[in-house]
Amino acid sequence: MQLKLSILDQTPIRKGSSAEESLRESIELVKLADRKGFTRYWLSEHHNSITLAGAAPEVFIARLGGETSRIRLGSGGIMLPNHSALKVAENFRLLEALYPHRIDLGIGRAPGGDRATSQLLNPSNTFDPQEYIQQIRELQDFFSETPSPNNLNGKIKAIPSIQSSPALWALTSSGESAYIAAHFGMGLSYAQFINPIGGPEAIRLYKERFKPSADLPSPVTNVGIFAFCSEDEQKLEQARAMYDYRLLSFEKGNYQQLYAYEDIKDHVHTPADLQRLEYHRQRYFIGTPAELKIKFEELATSFQTDEIVVATFAETREDRLRSYELLSDTFLFPDLH
Repeated sequence: MQLKLSILDQTPIRKGSSAEESLRESIELVKLADRKGFTRYWLSEHHNSITLAGAAPEVFIARLGGETSRIRLGSGGIMLPNHSALKVAENFRLLEALYPHRIDLGIGRAPGGDRATSQLLNPSNTFDPQEYIQQIRELQDFFSETPSPNNLNGKIKAIPSIQSSPALWALTSSGESAYIAAHFGMGLSYAQFINPIGGPEAIRLYKERFKPSADLPSPVTNVGIFAFCSEDEQKLEQARAMYDYRLLSFEKGNYQQLYAYEDIKDHVHTPADLQRLEYHRQRYFIGTPAELKIKFEELATSFQTDEIVVATFAETREDRLRSYELLSDTFLFPDLH
């Protein structure tokens, strides 16, 4: 099986850095990904956090498209309940018109932050799962221009009216959206980096129940994982400490702290924290190129997928870019430019 690698960019901000620097780093990273053979480059939607720079994937995709020539670009994902389905359809139809057959619309139903912020983004959001399902119906009708009650029987169109559509993906970390993706004939991306339990089963159920759609005749899947690759053992040890601290901190609801390795290197975990780390350490891979090649292939086999989406935090810009470069070289991707 030829393994494909993709990137999930959460636009992290380092201590002592800025949102502007984070965005410039993303532009540099997408150019590397385009050149080195990565399949797709997805941007996440997050709100009300000083540790991440990306609240509007659709805006940044428009810039990154102009910096690249072949890689697929998309959202990983748009948190659909934060928006109207019509506006999302318009945004992504415009992107598809700019960059035909290169745009992915990955959608999820999490808030992308706290509920209070989500309520301000969309005051009509009731957080009802049935409303999310209705929004997917609306999206598909807007993209296909199928007359239905969702578009006043065809009187309302998501412009620009074009022949192609962005590829629809459902994002899931619980497995529940696997049923939704199968029903609507969408791609499915499982977030192992959020929940390391139940992913292979979710993928299996999705494939068993998949109903072909006009845009997707057969199921497509990928799995997302945090990962850091280096040939320097000291950097690997520091990365393990940082990932452990970061994931425990996020679990405790701390999304507003910027820190460096020097700030946490002497931190001693409590017995309860060490127990939780047995869970969290299934959310990331850290190792040398040879070690990660084995881990990635095992992950792909367990999920029965041919694509892994990698999200990377690193102490420096150079280490983050180098990590992706090493992964590319490990899987023998050609330099396309």
